[in-house]
Amino acid sequence: MGKWKKAVLSGTIATGVMMAPFAVYEAPVTVAASSQAFDNKVVKKIDAETIYQHVSDLSVGIGERVAGTAAEKKAVDYIAAQYRSYGLDVDIQPFEFRTYQEAKEVSAQVAGHPEQNLKPTAFQYSPNTPDEGLTGEVVFAGLGQASDFTGKDVKGKIVLIERGTIPFVDKAANAANAGAKAVLIYNNISGTLKSSLSSTGKFVPTLGVTKAEGEQLKALLDEKEPVTATVKILGSGFVTKTSYNVIATKKAHKNHDTGQILYVGSHHDSVPGSPGASDNASGVAVNLEIARVLSDQQTDTEIRFLTFGAEELGLLGSYHYVSTLTEEEKDRSIGMFNFDMVGSKNAGEMIMFTVDGQRNVVTNTGASASTRVYKELTYGKVGRSDHQPFHDSGIPSAAFSYAPLEPEYHQPTDTIDHISKEKMENMAKVVSAGIYQIARKDTPALERSNVAPKPVEPPFEDRPL
Repeated sequence: MGKWKKAVLSGTIATGVMMAPFAVYEAPVTVAASSQAFDNKVVKKIDAETIYQHVSDLSVGIGERVAGTAAEKKAVDYIAAQYRSYGLDVDIQPFEFRTYQEAKEVSAQVAGHPEQNLKPTAFQYSPNTPDEGLTGEVVFAGLGQASDFTGKDVKGKIVLIERGTIPFVDKAANAANAGAKAVLIYNNISGTLKSSLSSTGKFVPTLGVTKAEGEQLKALLDEKEPVTATVKILGSGFVTKTSYNVIATKKAHKNHDTGQILYVGSHHDSVPGSPGASDNASGVAVNLEIARVLSDQQTDTEIRFLTFGAEELGLLGSYHYVSTLTEEEKDRSIGMFNFDMVGSKNAGEMIMFTVDGQRNVVTNTGASASTRVYKELTYGKVGRSDHQPFHDSGIPSAAFSYAPLEPEYHQPTDTIDHISKEKMENMAKVVSAGIYQIARKDTPALERSNVAPKPVEPPFEDRPL
């Protein structure tokens, strides 16, 4: 542990109450008038309408912001322009990643039977067909178990298989091993069949159809007349794309520089099919507002405001950013505040999450600030957001969010009409006060926090961010 971390953490532990994770305890709360006066320098400048406008610009003006797309780059340029307007030094950090691209064209036609009108889906990781598709006789192979292919000639044919009993990946592998040229798997319940194979293994083009479509096709086969079909999957496969992190730096005052670094992060990408108003335009919007408010305050700590790309693909942007930090930078790093889904009116209470479920300088500072400007906060154990890479690198970190999470999570309904200005304003006030408590030049090195947060009851270990 570096010298800067030792100084801050020793001060925090000395003023807190140590306890086992998730045990309920009471912590003394003392709020000095001088602390509130310092808070007012930042919290009174927080503008809920400005935060809301950022959410609108990102989720309505741009919309779906999937990593590696033109829309993501548009969001990156918007964010960078906002940071620059606050007088911050801005860098855009590109990074490449490999991802699976869904098929652009999927079809299945049964020769001589237009009434079939199949509307298939391609299984993820399925191979493509030739451009003209694959044509072959259709044969039924039950549930696709190995025994279903015993004594059955499927070489060069299209195999129809019913869902059930064994995994899809085993059905598709068994068909490929038996010599089939393509696979149609039909559902055993109502609804579209959309699933995945494995990214490794031997497969042939594999498509899913509905229960009704599969049963109609099987009925044709039961008539003992040859049935021929043509299937097509085009445009799927692994591709290399570019995503981006945005890095905006507020330097410490040249005459009051402790050498410490604080990070304020949020991801700007969204999942496919969702405008991502709460997840995570709200987090970016709060990040931007705190940057605006703190940009003209004198601080003895360098503050790096970050937005990350490809979080939804596995925290790729934040892992990439942390990998670029030098050991000297890590040694000077004292904490990372992360925002993820901080705007939904349908989510629960404000909570701080750490990867290991233990409190740290970030949660202690957040708790101290919350008692002054909002209300007492709790903390819980959750990783899987952009605080994780910082934690893994030894930098104290926490994700600020609301839990239980909103029902619109990763849905097309994650729209701006479900956004709460009040929740975003409260989040911005708490964290801006906490960051300013650490970073302002008036704060002595060891006087960082005097309130320890409560563990959340119940714990939210399984909550996805």
